[in-house]
Amino acid sequence: MSYDELNEIKKILEEHGKRISALEDRSKSKSIDGEKGLSIKEFILQKQPTGDAQKTLVIGYYLEHHKGFTEFNSTDLGEGFREAKEGLPTNLNRAIRGGIGNGHLMEVKQKKDGMKAWTLTGTGERYVENELGAK
Repeated sequence: MSYDELNEIKKILEEHGKRISALEDRSKSKSIDGEKGLSIKEFILQKQPTGDAQKTLVIGYYLEHHKGFTEFNSTDLGEGFREAKEGLPTNLNRAIRGGIGNGHLMEVKQKKDGMKAWTLTGTGERYVENELGAK
């Protein structure tokens, strides 16, 4: 096996480890009696985002912190909007660029399902946790 093949296997294992950790964290957030976790709609209502860029950021945060995604693409975001019964932004790419411009989102190197993918930055996570819905 070549060095490149071993590195690729290592990357895949690290990715799986991150996903497993996220899923374990998510399962810990559920109550002991099996109560349902927070829905994406409830999370959006808690955070009270204004505008498409903030709503996109909140949905990205939910995908990472409640569904165990390590990155998300435009299809994932679209499904998040639909699951929340929220209208899809007229220009989702502009909303994503807004999050990148604010330093809340960043593009990841690897593609997800053949598409560009993004993740929240530390600044974006803190913004969702501490600034949104804190009124």
